[in-house]
Amino acid sequence: MTEAELRRVLPPGLAHHRLEAAENRPAAVLVAVEPGRGVWLTRRSALLPNHAGQVSFPGGKIETDDLSVEAAALREAVEEIGLDVARTEVLGRMDDFITGTGFHISPVVALVRDGGHFAPAAAEVQEIFCLDFATLLDRRLPRPRRAFWRGQEGEFYVWPHPRHVIWGATARILLNLAMRLRELS
Repeated sequence: MTEAELRRVLPPGLAHHRLEAAENRPAAVLVAVEPGRGVWLTRRSALLPNHAGQVSFPGGKIETDDLSVEAAALREAVEEIGLDVARTEVLGRMDDFITGTGFHISPVVALVRDGGHFAPAAAEVQEIFCLDFATLLDRRLPRPRRAFWRGQEGEFYVWPHPRHVIWGATARILLNLAMRLRELS
């Protein structure tokens, strides 16, 4: 997808549905889209206390001194993947998402240029990789799966990737992004 196409479906000030955090832990993630490539993801370090080794967006806890959700997402992306904010333009936010593990995630969408210049923080990120637009635009994806968790059967989505399992909150946020992107096709 070109930058013009991305701007058409992800316009600045992107409208979103905000949820109340209640007892959930507020977090912000950066959904970094790069024209002509796709969306950037990380594989978390196996040493992290939460979601170790899983695929995620760069992001984390919203700190009390963060001026906004967007500021938190950018700060976390700078810390985790060495994001160059000078090559980044925040477009807006997507719908909030509450995970089964108690996180209230606010996804911030940003346009990045030359994303291949990231530098992972070794203590937090094992790998940085891009999920291409062709996969996101494929209307047969993601694939639904069923599993038991905490004594209940539930459905979740899995995005195909040759080296990674992309599921959980990341898969759901990617699905929301894909639905917007598919408005073009």
